[in-house]
Amino acid sequence: MTIRQHHPGGGKAHVRELRREQTAAEKALWEMLRGRRLGGLKFRRQFPISPFIADFCCFALKLIVELDGEVHAAAPQAAHDENRDIYLRSLGYTILRFPNELVFSNPESLLRAISETAERSNSDPKAPLL
Repeated sequence: MTIRQHHPGGGKAHVRELRREQTAAEKALWEMLRGRRLGGLKFRRQFPISPFIADFCCFALKLIVELDGEVHAAAPQAAHDENRDIYLRSLGYTILRFPNELVFSNPESLLRAISETAERSNSDPKAPLL
């Protein structure tokens, strides 16, 4: 999945619905991130940010983790994703995007990339991020 735009009037009910209807990849990654399991970082799932909803967000570090399925490879969706990323970066967020398959095929590299980005962000707020 990706950062999704809020539906008018959706609010908390829409976020709850997204949490209940997570993909298999989102469920698997949530098990790896929840309860501060990754380096003590607090992640939230299906986290509202302005008009969007992020798959996973470490709010303290302004770090967003997105899992993308095949639909995100199509030109219209990729352009839409890029516009959202530009907006969220303008708010100071770092966005990491991973294909859904990576959660199952190589979760260690996915978690390592998240950890390394978090470490850079935590150690030097002006350091360039991914």
